[in-house]
Amino acid sequence: MTSPSGASPDEARAFLDAHPEIEAIDIVLVDSNGIGRGKIVRRHELMALYENGRHMPISILGLDITGEDVHETGLIWDSGDGDLKAWPVPGTLKPLAGTNPPRAEVFLSMYLLDGTPMTSDPRHALAREIAALGKMGLKAAAAFELEFFLLDPARDSEGRVRAAAAVLDGRHSGKTEVYSVDHLHGMEPLFNDVYAAAKAAEVPLETLISEYAPGQYELTLHYREDVMQAATDLIRIKRLVRQAARRHGVVACFMAKPIEKYAGSGMHFHVSLIDESGRNVFSEAEPGSYAQPLLHALGGLKETMAESMLVFAPHANSWRRFVSQSYAPIAPTWGVNNRSVALRVPEGPVKARRIEHRPSGVDANPYLVAATILAGIRHGLERAIDPGEPVIGNGYAATEAASATMPTGWLAAIEAAERSDFLKGALGPDLHRTFTAIKRAEYLRVARTVSELDYHLYLHEV
Repeated sequence: MTSPSGASPDEARAFLDAHPEIEAIDIVLVDSNGIGRGKIVRRHELMALYENGRHMPISILGLDITGEDVHETGLIWDSGDGDLKAWPVPGTLKPLAGTNPPRAEVFLSMYLLDGTPMTSDPRHALAREIAALGKMGLKAAAAFELEFFLLDPARDSEGRVRAAAAVLDGRHSGKTEVYSVDHLHGMEPLFNDVYAAAKAAEVPLETLISEYAPGQYELTLHYREDVMQAATDLIRIKRLVRQAARRHGVVACFMAKPIEKYAGSGMHFHVSLIDESGRNVFSEAEPGSYAQPLLHALGGLKETMAESMLVFAPHANSWRRFVSQSYAPIAPTWGVNNRSVALRVPEGPVKARRIEHRPSGVDANPYLVAATILAGIRHGLERAIDPGEPVIGNGYAATEAASATMPTGWLAAIEAAERSDFLKGALGPDLHRTFTAIKRAEYLRVARTVSELDYHLYLHEV
């Protein structure tokens, strides 16, 4: 059978010829939580993967954050948990630098046995939105930024997580150290390994900064004129950072809010639209004005933000990141050169005009984030939605009225997503059902858990 993903056995053959040292390959399918699930196969199995695909149970896309089945997805016993076929994604077979013995990695996408896309696979949702824009003569160019923490594997005396010591010399710092270049030097061996791994995997990794909390860092990725590739870059670099950190004895943490008194970690998405002539349609023709497509895209993103928040903040911990004046805006506001709004139009050359979408946490699935944002942009373009006036100054002080329609927490976001026709269209009915069922199951798991905080507040008091 010819691969429905477009992968060719020639790609695998050329890779094996070029990398005789590779002994095994991680084959990775990304679920709705953004978790890579799959197997490690031996070198001699790779050609069969490209020639015939690999049978995998349908339930692999119906798992919660812990890996437990969520029966309400309809992907478990309703289908008898039968096998589907996972096929390699073209261009994703890359070596994993620093592995011993040497391994590689390839991403997969799920299809029915007849080659039809399995529509609970997040990649297929993004592919549909890319195709929908294509019918309008447009394509999205995009890049992600990711913030994350490097933590000590041991908790402090009160059981709380803490910033990792510098891997270079063991020095501890409890300071914020934002933008400190000297602070970065302490993690130089780890980040050298990350950059080496990114180079081997052809991930366009760029700027590294020390972010706004002890142990917090940010990496940026170069713009791609292929938004699917931009999302794949994000998935891959998270895996590479986690692997490098583990080898250096520290923990790479991609929770949205791991330390209560400091800022959380976002995953900002920068996006522009290119027409068939190669022109960025967000670029204005005259100074002091903004292009209508840019304004309409902002209008669409504002109008659909409330019902999309479950995609941008998918977990209980995600909602702890939204604290006033913490660089995590939740109200549907926009502004120019203003980091206190949810939708920022950065300063810079007119030809590079773009929207920076800021609500998403680094714990969100980039395929779902990109698909939902593109759908919101398309919604605005098709309806010529006016975004209103930009916020000037402190966006947190100007958002009370704008916040009135937004979900106030995780359960409200789940309920808004469940009834949203927009989100059902953005993700497709099958993935919408799968994603919201998994989130509902995760909410119930959290709600019935008796936490340490419960004991601290109530054990001896009530």
